[in-house]
Amino acid sequence: MRFRSMIAGLLATVALPFALPVQAANIEVVHWWTSGGEQAAVSVFAKEFDALGGDKWVDTGIAGGPAARAAVIQRILGGDPPQAAQFNISRQFEDLITAGQLLDLTDLAEKEGWRKIIRPKSILDVCEKDGHIYCVPVNIHSWQWAWASVEAFKKAGAPIPTTIEDFLAAAPKLKEAGFIPFAIGGEKWQQVGAFNVLLLGMNGPELFYKVYKAKDPAAAGSAGVKKVFETLRSLKQYTDPGVSGRNWNDTTNLIITNKAGMQIMGDWARGEFALAGKKPGTDYECIPGPAPKPYLQLAGDVFIFPKQKDASLEAAQLKLAKMLVDPVVQAKFNLAKGSLPVRDDVDVSLADSCMKKGMAILKDPSSVVENSEVFVSSDTQGQLEDLVSEFWANDGLSVDDAQKRYIDIISSAK
Repeated sequence: MRFRSMIAGLLATVALPFALPVQAANIEVVHWWTSGGEQAAVSVFAKEFDALGGDKWVDTGIAGGPAARAAVIQRILGGDPPQAAQFNISRQFEDLITAGQLLDLTDLAEKEGWRKIIRPKSILDVCEKDGHIYCVPVNIHSWQWAWASVEAFKKAGAPIPTTIEDFLAAAPKLKEAGFIPFAIGGEKWQQVGAFNVLLLGMNGPELFYKVYKAKDPAAAGSAGVKKVFETLRSLKQYTDPGVSGRNWNDTTNLIITNKAGMQIMGDWARGEFALAGKKPGTDYECIPGPAPKPYLQLAGDVFIFPKQKDASLEAAQLKLAKMLVDPVVQAKFNLAKGSLPVRDDVDVSLADSCMKKGMAILKDPSSVVENSEVFVSSDTQGQLEDLVSEFWANDGLSVDDAQKRYIDIISSAK
């Protein structure tokens, strides 16, 4: 590889009567998009990259975000890094930046004008450290959605809810009609995700920011937070025995197959409905919030590009990074994924009503809230997940005791 690099350098200054072939690179991309809808979306990236010619996308899907991220970090530390890897819009990869393990994308970002076209600004800010950019945002996700079976609510004789309070009023009717009123899975991230949806929807951004951004113990101990714990426990009585160990997309399938009434899950669930051929407004409803005033807590996915022993792979890595933000690719991918594009100059004429609802909310700055994971470390996030998961599983853990532990976590959060 060094020899080829030397030859390439000579070609820049010496006119040779022949051209040397450029060796195509295999670019291994690690991600956790393994559900049916997610696979349909990630295949858009793979096909578009391969269509550029030469280099090839090598797909490595690992079920579960924590497992995939752990595998990537272990491989980087072990000297066998993939060429690209999915992470969240968060602080999950900041230690890799500090350790000098990631490719600096600043020159590409400036050439392509990422700071001008990627919005909101906060999602690119996550990629930046000390004036340099180390990741590429590819979508905007939000947790603040509920998904409802039109058939289940119709047969139960209950209106589609727009708030959690509406749902709790309808839940007994759903249960009496033979449906699982509230569908949720047994993974910790699902449960803490639902907790934060309730926290924001029931209390608004002011308390949400006081808890996660200011890390204010008084806010963590407020009546608003107590109400969230109480509501989560109320929701539990309307779930089914199959919660333990169930993943998110199997939970979504309970809504798709009209076995359950409602699920709280991020907008990536829309990809599962689309894959199943279901239509919003006819087969299911997407409920922003669910709250009187819906907010979007900005989350999403980024790709990082670990440094390689073989420096010749860098050109292919940069080609992939550039493609991920291409406006045509952004439209195709996010339509399949259920998320919103990171740029607003894409063709969204094929967008369904759910995507249009999200884009309308996104245009109102007062409705956009930064992702809580931007403000807390991975360790703090893990503690929150452990607490909410234990509270969900253990009815012996009282609301008051759970809130005391929540206060301790927020007080010592980093």
